[in-house]
Amino acid sequence: MASYNVAPLSKLIEQFERLPGIGSKTAQRLAYFVLNMPKDQAHEFSTAIIDAHEKIRYCEVCCNFSDQELCPVCRNNTRDKSVICVVETPRDAIALENTHEYDGVYHVLHGAISPLNGIGPDQLYIKQLLSRLSDDSIKEVIMATNPTVEGEATAMYISRLLKPMGIKVTRLAYGIPVGGDLEYADEVTLARALEGRNEL
Repeated sequence: MASYNVAPLSKLIEQFERLPGIGSKTAQRLAYFVLNMPKDQAHEFSTAIIDAHEKIRYCEVCCNFSDQELCPVCRNNTRDKSVICVVETPRDAIALENTHEYDGVYHVLHGAISPLNGIGPDQLYIKQLLSRLSDDSIKEVIMATNPTVEGEATAMYISRLLKPMGIKVTRLAYGIPVGGDLEYADEVTLARALEGRNEL
């Protein structure tokens, strides 16, 4: 946009380029798409962004996104509150919810321990998790952090904190994805799949 510069358009493109996974070409396409929207739709789009920023906060119990003091999962009295699934992000909680297989509650850390990126335990919502475990109602904590170096470090750190409390700590099983080929799986995934094998 060097030779033909319309300042508001350039600024809009720059904002889209800031989004993760959006390159300059995609940012231009998105900017032109927004420009071609009817004015009322463009206003609705911008209002949705402002509303999300102003109205969404963290659930007072699990630290997930919510527009009320408690998120829908924590408000739901049919959920098994004795089992807490610890995840890195709200997106991870949504992924688990979409399986319709889990009926416990969540705790969102909002990241993982990553010394290289300057993220230590104090930058995560670990203290809030520990305060939830102060009573005897919690029977199990499922560590569902990502299978990365950072996710593993976070799971190990939290499990060490929970061990003296006598709470059962489990880890999500790893393995070969359905539809995947063994020849394309890395050694760590194959090793984990062997460790977590089930009887048929």
